[in-house]
Amino acid sequence: MDILTMIVAILFLSLVLSLILKKINVSPIVGYIFTGVIVAYFIDQSHLNQDNIAHIAEFGIVFLMFTIGLEFSLPHLKQMKKEVFVFGALQVGLTTIIFTYISNIVFSLDMKTSIIIGSALALSSTAIVLKTLNENGDIHRPYGRNSVGILIFQDLAVIPILLMITILADSSVSLDEILLNTFYSAIIVGIILFILGKYLTELFLAYVVDTKIEELFILSIILIVLSSALLAHTFGFSYSLGAFIAGMLIAETKYKFQIEADLVPFRDILLGVFFISVGMQVNFTTVIDNFFTIVFLTAAILAIKVIIIFTILKFFNKASRAFKTALTLAQVGEFSFAVLALASSNHLLDGQLNQIMISVVILSLLFTSLVIRHVRRFVKLFNKEEKDIIEEPVMTNAGIKDHIIVCGYSLLGQKIVKKLKAVGINYVAIEHERQHVKEGHEKGDIVFFGNAASKTMLNSLFIKDAIGVIIAIDNDEKIRLITQTIKNIDPNIKVTVKISHESQFDDFADLNIDAFVHEYELVARRLIEKATKCKLK
Repeated sequence: MDILTMIVAILFLSLVLSLILKKINVSPIVGYIFTGVIVAYFIDQSHLNQDNIAHIAEFGIVFLMFTIGLEFSLPHLKQMKKEVFVFGALQVGLTTIIFTYISNIVFSLDMKTSIIIGSALALSSTAIVLKTLNENGDIHRPYGRNSVGILIFQDLAVIPILLMITILADSSVSLDEILLNTFYSAIIVGIILFILGKYLTELFLAYVVDTKIEELFILSIILIVLSSALLAHTFGFSYSLGAFIAGMLIAETKYKFQIEADLVPFRDILLGVFFISVGMQVNFTTVIDNFFTIVFLTAAILAIKVIIIFTILKFFNKASRAFKTALTLAQVGEFSFAVLALASSNHLLDGQLNQIMISVVILSLLFTSLVIRHVRRFVKLFNKEEKDIIEEPVMTNAGIKDHIIVCGYSLLGQKIVKKLKAVGINYVAIEHERQHVKEGHEKGDIVFFGNAASKTMLNSLFIKDAIGVIIAIDNDEKIRLITQTIKNIDPNIKVTVKISHESQFDDFADLNIDAFVHEYELVARRLIEKATKCKLK
């Protein structure tokens, strides 16, 4: 089978499986993994360059860490300090210790292997959990907030875990020397990335944006991510660390939301490749020979993690809320694949144990995909406090609510924002012209650079919590794209559009726009009012 036929087959298979699994509300991630499993079974892997696939797949994690870094701003961290540093630290620490102890004492594994397994099992799935919580609207509920805080700490913990594996694998150098070299390298990487991120990146992006060539902006972001990853790798760190730091430094710029919107397709595609490559690592012989062991270990790990997380949170939350958080985070996450892969490549895990652990992680992800969407309903079955479950309040999100999103901040958009401010209505504006964004910031207005037709951009500005959207631009094609995106997010979101000629009523008839404002009719009405007043005088 030639390589193009193989790629077409893999793409077709992953698409079909993901569509089927979507019908039963299972994450596409599981479809990607199953695609890899099927590929490993039916296709002669001698045709595939596993090293090249592994390198390409790793950049799915790189882009994921960059987008996580974009969310890791100091204000966000300060707002969730209890969930991140108390709940997260306790969960990662206790889970690692308990699973390390079980691996070492119960299964008689050596201490290095036990620590690696304990660290890998402490992690949960950022990709699946955050995506699901966003889709079902639970991300701002108390249990969703707890889950997000713990996931943030877990994502931060990945960096020292990967560094720890490198230290454990290098027995030729003393621990003191490794830590000292690591410290010096970290300072150099930090200084370089800080200078570039703080002083040069925004100037560079401003120059690119002024060209008004959209693909150059996307290309520039990819260049920044990959360059940061390469810099970190050159000094002995993981690609992911460099990408994470780069994302964190860009998080405070006005380009944050548009960067995130543009990178999501690349991130998700590369994550798909990553999970396909994980599935391709599954050895059917090992899975069949150890099937009952894998099922037992998966059930035991899920149960133990639920107990650990529930016990920790029970001291700070109601039992129902703690239980929902525990069920949400019970699985083993995608970063554990990276941890296991690095440990295996450094000969810290033997092949059979690595196969068993990969199978356990895959099975736990399948469990999560089936259960997480129904966590509140599931908890309700086992909790008599039905009123508590039903009336659990939704936490206020980190942004604003009951606001109006203004698409376009040219002259008309500026006037709309001025009126909204005058009457005390919350608002946020989106503008793709950098100069207009700069003018808005100088006036103290809330204006973000970005594409208003981007679903990611609109969700980042909490469109589901908005009163409505005003589209204040003249381009008919852009009006259509923005409206279609908004209605795809939620058809009940109110959209108001400014039009300048009668034919636009028919042009936009299929978009279910809630209100039109005809600029010439409005001007005519105002002129008549003024003229009438003059006559009366």
